[in-house]
Amino acid sequence: MKVLITGAFGNLGSNATKRLLEQGHQVRCFDIKTKPNEKKARKLRDRVEIAWGDIRKSDTLSAAVKGVDVVIHLAFLLPPLTDTKPELARDINVGGTKNLIDAMKKISPTPKVIFSSSFSVFGNTQHLEPPRKVTDPVQTTDNYTQHKIECEKLCAESGIDWCVMRFAVVPPISLSGVTPKAFAFPFKTRIEFLDPKDAGLAMANAVSSKDIWGQTLLVGGGKECQIHYGDFISRMMESMGVGGLPEEAFGADASYTDWLDTSESQRLLHYQQHSFADFVRELPKMMGPIRFVVPLVRPIARWYVLRQSPYLKANKASKKGKA
Repeated sequence: MKVLITGAFGNLGSNATKRLLEQGHQVRCFDIKTKPNEKKARKLRDRVEIAWGDIRKSDTLSAAVKGVDVVIHLAFLLPPLTDTKPELARDINVGGTKNLIDAMKKISPTPKVIFSSSFSVFGNTQHLEPPRKVTDPVQTTDNYTQHKIECEKLCAESGIDWCVMRFAVVPPISLSGVTPKAFAFPFKTRIEFLDPKDAGLAMANAVSSKDIWGQTLLVGGGKECQIHYGDFISRMMESMGVGGLPEEAFGADASYTDWLDTSESQRLLHYQQHSFADFVRELPKMMGPIRFVVPLVRPIARWYVLRQSPYLKANKASKKGKA
């Protein structure tokens, strides 16, 4: 099959591209032309077709969708930009999705669309008994979730064959990804991990499936990837050579994550191949040469990571006061 991936050079897009090529599909990568994206495109050489463009512009989309069988729609602006640049985010996320659907409907035969959504559309469900099911209600909690919910509806009401995939969390791999926001949520928050390779496999397998169309699927790593947030961060830091993090470093913000019932998506797509433990073991290799440096400067690296926590000092003081 010929597959178009929008936002092709992001984390999900790169993994989907790799898996699709392994399965023998033809891949057209659509993304904005930036130096980082051009570098990624060069690595693919002539294995894929590149279509540079802006999803806000209908003319570039018309050419991109021509002749494809399935569109995997990943192009989406993420937080914090959805909050700091709300108008731009809405133009890209909701406007871009509408432009894409309009362009697809002009093609005969009309391609099918797989839309990448998020388990964050369920809102704060930590007070409920897990796991979350696809039949659970969704709720808007910020611009990002509002955009995802709107775009799910656009796909479902488009009149074309569609599938919505609500993905669990696919984590960052670098120390540079550790920001104050990473410490905002309670240590015991339920979170479901999804290995990037398994996310790519789910999308690649979905392309050839006859049974996913018209469905919303919850896509996560399964029971071996259902952990608590503090363990999620700490075990990655341990694998990187920084060491585990204390519970006092974490805050108390509401978290829009949970464990998922992925039985249906796994039955249809057979994508769950890696546990969180597998990912943690592989993480040093993914870090590249820096993995040899971090243990040598562990005190500094640990200081840098913990320094990002806005809560550590206050929580320690509070704990000491209660002793």
